[in-house]
Formats: sequence, structure tokens, C-alpha cells
Amino acid sequence: MFKDKKKPSKLKEYIALFTFVFVMIQAIDMVRTSDIPIEKTPVTAGISLNGQHIDVIEQNKDKAVLVYFWATWCVACKFVTPIVNWLSDDYSVVGISFNSGDDHRVQRYMKAKGYHFSTINDANNQISRDWGVQVAPTLIVLKDGEVKSTTSGLTTPMGILGRMWLANIK
Repeated sequence: MFKDKKKPSKLKEYIALFTFVFVMIQAIDMVRTSDIPIEKTPVTAGISLNGQHIDVIEQNKDKAVLVYFWATWCVACKFVTPIVNWLSDDYSVVGISFNSGDDHRVQRYMKAKGYHFSTINDANNQISRDWGVQVAPTLIVLKDGEVKSTTSGLTTPMGILGRMWLANIK
């Protein structure tokens, strides 16, 4: 008499769940990065932990630069920072360590973890305030003085590589 209603396939359920999670992550990311200046990038220059002068705006004139705001205490950074470190072998990366203590503490942390990407210790959090960064980690891709991409929280190697690649072809 009564026909059994077909249950949605597992594939459809997974696609719906993935879509929902993806949309939620994008919405949260938009809120987290909403204060980052897109139109006019702040002057970002300083002395790296190895004593080198870094001017982020000068670095991104010919190719994309990944500006990585991170902290030694950040749980998500423990997953993202190794990716950023690996990426720094082939791409221009500038780390901005904020809320992490003095230079010596950040240097010890980086040495213990084997990280070698250029890092400015934003001990007074001025750079992160200028950028409107509220969450660690935050990744910003710059090219030709323009913000090409922003994201915060956990991200994958493919996510970062894709952002760098897209910035370099635009």
C-alpha cells in the first residue's frame, strides 16, 4: 500500500554536510578578518629576529608575500606554522609574532621547533593592531601593495599554496 520513501544517499548527506561546514568556516573567517585593511596596506617594516631589516611592502612588488601573524602560545599555530616554514623554502614569507614575549623567547621557540622563516617580533602588538589582526594564526597574501587574500585559523598546505599561486598570476 504505502511506498517506502527513498532515503537520501550517503553521498548526498556527505555533500550537504561538507557544504554546510564549508559555508560556516568561510563565514567565521570573514568575521575574523573583517578589520584587515584591504584598500591601503599598513607600513610593515622592522628588524627580524636574525637582525635583518624587513620591509614587507618592498618585498611584494614583484611577487606575492605571505604575511603570517602567529603566536608561540597559539594551538592552531602548532599545525599551521610547520606548513608556513616549509613554504618559506620556495616563497617569500614574513612572520609577525605577536603576544609572544621578548625577542629571546621567540628566538628560542623558533630554534626549538626548527623554524627558519623571517620573523619580526611584534612585542608591543603595534603591527598586529595596524593590520586589525585579532586572531592567531592569520595569513595575508600581498602583491603589489594590495591584499590579495586573507584567512585565519587552521588551513591546509593546498589552501596556502593556492592563495600564493592565485596572487602571483593576477
